[in-house]
Amino acid sequence: MEETKLQAAIEAILFTMGDSVKLSQLADALQISKEQVRKLINEMSGRYDQEDRGIRLMTLEDAVQLCTKKEYYEYLIRIAMHPQKPSLTDVILETLSIIAYKQPVTKAEIEQIRGVKSDHAVNRLIEFGLVRELGRLDAPGRPILLGTTEEFLRCFGVGALEELPAIDPVRLEDFRAEAEEEVKVTV
Repeated sequence: MEETKLQAAIEAILFTMGDSVKLSQLADALQISKEQVRKLINEMSGRYDQEDRGIRLMTLEDAVQLCTKKEYYEYLIRIAMHPQKPSLTDVILETLSIIAYKQPVTKAEIEQIRGVKSDHAVNRLIEFGLVRELGRLDAPGRPILLGTTEEFLRCFGVGALEELPAIDPVRLEDFRAEAEEEVKVTV
């Protein structure tokens, strides 16, 4: 099959699926190698940018998804007229950041870091599709291990967890000092 038709097939698959599709699945469907799929996707992505199209290809670890460019969101919102998703509160964002940076992590570890119960925040994050169960820790009680999802990557505009911003060591030391001070006050 010629390159133009392969790209059209990839576009059709991604449009129809509406979610991310693994490169290996695309390769199997098109009966070509994963490397060829990656090359075609890079060419398509470059063409979309060059032609200033309203769509783009977002690579999420070893998968790809057809997405709308951010600059056109306001038009989509006007036409869709559906209620917005509830915003993430500070408590939920704090819990999400702990999960994102420490994963896989248990609720007990989250609560130890936060110093308060986190059941509600974790349940909301699971409900929003930002966090999922990764398995169970091989320890007494077999606590659930939590981690982020592809939806988390999409929502925060990162292709992989390695792209999350690094924590500033100076600020980290300030946080540690604050936490130690709080512990001294409560004891």
